[in-house]
Amino acid sequence: MKSPGNTKHTKDTKIKMGRGSSVFPKPFAVFVAVVFFASFVCPTERSEARAADAAPAARSAAHATQAPASPSSAPVFARDVAPIVFEACTPCHRQGGPGPFSLANYKEVRQRASQIVKVTRSRFMPPWKVDPAVGHFQGQRQLTDAELATLDAWVTAGAPEGNPVDAPALPAFPDGWLLGTPDLIVTLPAPFVLSAEPTDAFRIFAIPIPVGKRTYVRGIEFHPGNARVVHHANIRVDRTETSRRLDEADPLPGYDGLMPRTAEYPDGHFLGWTPGQVAPLVAPELAWTLEPGSDLVVQLHMQPSGAVEKVQPVIGLYFSDRPPVRTPSILRLGSQGIDIPPGEGHYVIRDAYTLPVDVDILAIQPHAHYRAKEIVGTATFPDGTSRRVMYIRDWDFRWQHVYRLVEPLSLPKGTTLAMEYTYDNSAANVRNPEVPPARVLWGQRSKDEMGDLWFQLLPKNDKDRERLNAEITRKMIAEDIIGYETMLSVTPSDHELHDDVALLYLGTGKPLDAVRHFRASLDGRDGVAPAHYNLGTGLAVAGQFDEAVKHYQRAIQLDPAYAVAYANLGSVLLQQGRTRDATTHLEKAVQLNPQNAEALNSLSVAYAAEGEIEKALATIDRALKLNPSADMQKLLRQRRDLLTRR
Repeated sequence: MKSPGNTKHTKDTKIKMGRGSSVFPKPFAVFVAVVFFASFVCPTERSEARAADAAPAARSAAHATQAPASPSSAPVFARDVAPIVFEACTPCHRQGGPGPFSLANYKEVRQRASQIVKVTRSRFMPPWKVDPAVGHFQGQRQLTDAELATLDAWVTAGAPEGNPVDAPALPAFPDGWLLGTPDLIVTLPAPFVLSAEPTDAFRIFAIPIPVGKRTYVRGIEFHPGNARVVHHANIRVDRTETSRRLDEADPLPGYDGLMPRTAEYPDGHFLGWTPGQVAPLVAPELAWTLEPGSDLVVQLHMQPSGAVEKVQPVIGLYFSDRPPVRTPSILRLGSQGIDIPPGEGHYVIRDAYTLPVDVDILAIQPHAHYRAKEIVGTATFPDGTSRRVMYIRDWDFRWQHVYRLVEPLSLPKGTTLAMEYTYDNSAANVRNPEVPPARVLWGQRSKDEMGDLWFQLLPKNDKDRERLNAEITRKMIAEDIIGYETMLSVTPSDHELHDDVALLYLGTGKPLDAVRHFRASLDGRDGVAPAHYNLGTGLAVAGQFDEAVKHYQRAIQLDPAYAVAYANLGSVLLQQGRTRDATTHLEKAVQLNPQNAEALNSLSVAYAAEGEIEKALATIDRALKLNPSADMQKLLRQRRDLLTRR
């Protein structure tokens, strides 16, 4: 929601007017979606060896595609090892690639031969965490038992080169845009300078997207700007000014902290980047909608290189010339009531949802932090049979991915999607960030813990999607409220959290709970106009009009140019029957913001109540020229027809 003036960190809400007789808040179909996409950037040699020692061996691939060399014919690099390395390792480990060192020729591979055997035998490399028995995902690549045996035998034999002419050609790795020339390229106006401090950095950037009209997007291609240090990118779209103002408030490019709730996935699509991951362009009929004034919100996880580094990501956008025909939905399973005691080595969360309509699964994205160990996702069909759709035996926060199915998986109505995550908060967990272990609650920072399993689902038609989205939204908002209350139990004075959960309570028809949190947000901040505005809105929705008027008046006193405060104050006064005062404040709202169709709608009601029918009709026409929502247009035309018949 937009905040006025310099109060950049406070959200404000809006009251929508109904048919002139009551105040209706717009439902808030919102949810927290803080997800960290970890990368396929290979860590340093030292960290690879340490992780290989700690990680248990995963189940090997079911079938061998290459027989190991016999003792009488020891494997050599050119004939036996290069085909494996060039396919499985070199795409990241090459000059200009995201890996920290190159494996593009015999000399480079020979220098790290023992390390390669160690990290591949443990299944730490190549980085693919999902059990191969689950199904086939795009980009899936795991070494077979025979390939692992070949690497081991080669090292045992002294890593001979063989005849260089037998080596396959090094794969071609194209520079530039892999998806073709983008329709639009955006970047930071200035690079962010990452210090040499040996601590991972998270930084959020709001990048304006200069489109002048509604645009349809088939996909994006992300270039990190400095592959040496960028570990992954978490990407959202913010249709409001919230993220931009947070960025502007920091003198350096970007800002530290959390993504605001207004930064969301667009129209049922995952956005993000890990090295080696370039999501294919979707078909035009599945494109997502980009509204003018939107920003790309990019959260970068950066790992210092030991030197000062400049980071300036570049994003290419690819458009469609026609609107989408079908739009996916996103389902999140998980628990935001996580509370793990210190030393607990087997803490389990579960969640499930039964599909009300037929869908296809297009992609799956698991997310958790450092203490998660085992990730399980299942689909149980109406006939009682079931199959795993996600299984990671040894979760690692550093290696996350959006797993896109090669072929969609069809699920009939009545199928239950379920998740079960297991956590280890003991000292035995080598990834535990707390030593000694401490109590950990659900939270959005990596030192906290999360547990989400996201599904990209494609319903068969718009009617099914509307039904599915309505159910999913209710489910996820209820869980989000639990998450916010959990975070507030740790930081009870965080006014932004109070504002966010208050908005969720408004969206679920619980205005008194919203008022409770808006009051807590206002505590100690009497001089903050949006805090009074928000409380006034909660009170208005709760029907406590007299107190709502006082807080709107205080907001206007603090910020005389607060257009939406004038609009909502006028709406409340109209509800109280004070039409003259209502007209005065609504006229001021429209003067300050002539593009506010809701304020024009309310003003037309006020004019009509005072008997000024011509003014009311002219105001309705002004509102219609702004091309408001379909519901608002319908309401305005109905009122116009009613007034013209008088």
